[in-house]
Amino acid sequence: MPGPLFRLVCTAGTLDGAPAGWVGTMLDEGELALLVDGGGLAAISDVAHRLDLVTIPLLRVEEDPEQQEKIVMRYAASKPLVWIAPGFGEDAVAWAHARGPMTLLVEADGVLSDDERRRVERFVVILGRQAE
Repeated sequence: MPGPLFRLVCTAGTLDGAPAGWVGTMLDEGELALLVDGGGLAAISDVAHRLDLVTIPLLRVEEDPEQQEKIVMRYAASKPLVWIAPGFGEDAVAWAHARGPMTLLVEADGVLSDDERRRVERFVVILGRQAE
């Protein structure tokens, strides 16, 4: 079986409020890695339970926002990326525009809105069509 088509990076809290099955459907062709938020380990464990995962990748925490963004960029490697965060620095935006693999930056502070979820869905559909 081929590897995932894309990587999704966000906090556990970002996924709260998503319709039942939405995250699982998005991850049929992708993989998820979480960033720590105020919900801590309990929120991460809740996501793992909702997705029926025994393990869930967690990106290391950096003290500096720019360094944290660099960790996400390293994790993305050569895969397309959906990155959901409250905001993005200039370096992250420039990196996203310059890299070869498709990258979707979604600015969301907390739970994704319906419009933001639809943007992610469209991105994943486009990736799937390109892989055919």
